[in-house]
Amino acid sequence: MDQRWVCWAGRVGYRQAWAWQQELREGRRLGRLPDLLLLVEHPPTYTCGRATRPEHLPAGPGAGIEVVPVERGGSITYHGPGQLVGYPILALAPPEQDLHRYVRRLEEVLIRLLAGYGLKGRARPGLTGVWVGEEKVAAIGVHVRRWITIHGFALNVNPELAPFRAIQPCGLDSRVVTSLAALLSRPPALEEVASQAGRCFAEVFGGTWEQVSPAGLGERVPLPVPFASGGQSF
Repeated sequence: MDQRWVCWAGRVGYRQAWAWQQELREGRRLGRLPDLLLLVEHPPTYTCGRATRPEHLPAGPGAGIEVVPVERGGSITYHGPGQLVGYPILALAPPEQDLHRYVRRLEEVLIRLLAGYGLKGRARPGLTGVWVGEEKVAAIGVHVRRWITIHGFALNVNPELAPFRAIQPCGLDSRVVTSLAALLSRPPALEEVASQAGRCFAEVFGGTWEQVSPAGLGERVPLPVPFASGGQSF
C-alpha cells in the first residue's frame, strides 16, 4: 500500500494497546491496513521483555505497579503518564528485513526528534535506545513476526522518574534515566511531541503519513474509539 497512517490515540491502558497491536498486525498481514504508527500514553505499568531477570524487577515504591510480561526484546521498563510510546506496525520488505537496521532507524527517528528541541541525542554501541550525554531518554524494544513489527519506542517527555528507580530499566542503573522535562527549561506538551514524532518517522521511513483517528482504524479492524482527530499529513 502507498498510503501510511499515524494515529495519536491519547491515554490507553497497556493491555488494551497490546491487544490492539495484535489486531493491527493481523490487519496489516491480510492487507486490510497500510503501514502505521500508533502513538499513545499509558497509565503506570511495568513491562518485562524476554531479557528480564529477577534482579531487574521492581522493589520498594514501585512494587505496587502492575507488571506485564510481553514478547518484545529487552528487559523491564516503565510506562506512565508523560511518556510518549510509539508502536510501528510495519510490513518490512527486502532490504529492510534486518532487525538491527530497523532498530537503528527507530533510534534515528528519536535523535531527529530531540534535535528539534535543541538536544543532541545519540545511540550507544552495544546498547539499544537513545541517550543525551550519559543519560537515557528513550527505550526501544520490538517484536517481529513474518516481518511485521509491533512494540516500539518509549520517549520520556515529562513522566515521574521515581518508578524507574525501583527497577533496573533495560538492565541498567536506574539513575541513568532522564526526560525532556529534566533536560529542558520548559518541556513540550505530549501531543506536540507526538506530532513531531510522526514527522520524524516520515522523514526516516519515507512516504506520506496521514494522521487518522482510532475510529478510522476501527472501520478496518475492531478497535476502541478513545480519540478522534482531523486529517493532518506528515
